[in-house]
Amino acid sequence: MPYIGYFMQGLIYYISLPFIYLLSLLPFPVLYRVCDGFYIVLYYIVGYRKKVVMQNLRNSFPEKSDAEIKRMCKDFYHYLCDLFPETFKTLTISRSSMLKHCTLSPEAKAIFDRYNQEGKSIILVMGHYGNWEWAGNTFSLTCKQKLFVVYHPLANKYLNGLMYRMRTRFGTGLIAMRETYKDMVKYKSMISATAFIADQTPMPENAIWTTFLNQDTPVFPGTEKIAKKMNYPIVYITIKRLKRGYYTILAELLSEEPKNTAEGEITTLHTARLEKDIREQPELWLWTHKRWKHKRPAEKS
Repeated sequence: MPYIGYFMQGLIYYISLPFIYLLSLLPFPVLYRVCDGFYIVLYYIVGYRKKVVMQNLRNSFPEKSDAEIKRMCKDFYHYLCDLFPETFKTLTISRSSMLKHCTLSPEAKAIFDRYNQEGKSIILVMGHYGNWEWAGNTFSLTCKQKLFVVYHPLANKYLNGLMYRMRTRFGTGLIAMRETYKDMVKYKSMISATAFIADQTPMPENAIWTTFLNQDTPVFPGTEKIAKKMNYPIVYITIKRLKRGYYTILAELLSEEPKNTAEGEITTLHTARLEKDIREQPELWLWTHKRWKHKRPAEKS
């Protein structure tokens, strides 16, 4: 029965919550010692989605040797075991510490300040690359625009509530994926930045297909369609990891007037830009995701 499932969700959540808060309160040096322990468990004992990660890496980097692929795989799991504890750190981290550990580059700040001064709202496109949660916090603490992040609500309402509190703690607003266009129209009078994490997997028949990391890849068409309807400038976001626990946010204008672009042009631009970032620091992308589970539909004759 459904209520039994809700009860179990709540039970697991409330048992886990003290440990999550304890993790968030740990000083960074201690936190990363814990992350090292998580890595040993996740990679060597549990082997969480290791086959998926290895296959994704082999297909994406066919020029790499087996030894190089295994090294990339280990680097990714090391980073994954840092990423989630860093995310939970958002529950208790101070504003000053947040801005110390994740900074906005001067060039990116100049882009965002210019559009704010011009009274223009913008669309941000990015991937599951680097610490996207910290990037949202830093943007909200640093920039004058109101940041909205398009997100997919979690099935577990308790965990979803926790993530909502974390993501909105420093002023970021959230827009449920299915309400994206309606809410963007509702907030049109506000100078805003709406962030799309645009590397998730859509159903193949509704996707824009492109080549990404040597593979036929479906991309959500919604980002491009909404960008053209709203005609907001599109800015691509990169989150570079400088060293363990420290990031910087870079920004690059992709399109000043999306309504004047050809069909598929925006999608091609941001996926190509994400691929460039992944090739530079492959461990920072979310390789556990089954990104290529769908095949390109056959063309109708």
